[in-house]
Amino acid sequence: MPTSSQIRILAVDDNPLLLEGLATLIHTQTDMILAGRASNGRDAIEQFQKLKPDVTLIDLRLPDMSGIDGMTAILSQFPDARIIIMTTFEGDGPVQRALQAGARSYILKNMPPREIFDTIRQVHAGKKRIPMQIAAKIAEHVGDERLTERELDVLRHTVEGNRNRDIAFKLFIAEETVKAHMKQIMAKLGASDRTHAVTIGLRRGFIQL
Repeated sequence: MPTSSQIRILAVDDNPLLLEGLATLIHTQTDMILAGRASNGRDAIEQFQKLKPDVTLIDLRLPDMSGIDGMTAILSQFPDARIIIMTTFEGDGPVQRALQAGARSYILKNMPPREIFDTIRQVHAGKKRIPMQIAAKIAEHVGDERLTERELDVLRHTVEGNRNRDIAFKLFIAEETVKAHMKQIMAKLGASDRTHAVTIGLRRGFIQL
């Protein structure tokens, strides 16, 4: 039985082995208990509504929606929810989006358990915490102009090998507009051409293969 002093945690990940590993680790901590688990965004929202956990760990990539979208849906109903985004990827793009969307922290799945537990405790205490290696990557791009949602759409279609004409058709915009967006994307990312822009976008986590 959980006690009132224990931190009640909801873990969300579509990898059952990772969820089981998290459960095992959490059970080693006397001040924590795994209140529930979910394998996709919809289930996470339902579990949060039912359990109202103290801290939620949610994977950045889920099968039905992104972890950020799942978090945003939870925060729209429970603005005080304390949510930590988990990922295996260190790119600054998703980190910044997650923090701007309301994440209290952003942790890497390969972090030592002690650091993960410390992060959970700090978030539960109302603080924000960013791992040093992630904070360093964010610092590299402080002051950079952000890509707009439309520019991200264009970049995502570009990585799939679509030509400007194809992208225009899929996004219901003019081909000249696609070219203008691509010009802005290359300028903001410091890319020399489309291929270079895609490479940077993948490295920084703006897009995924």
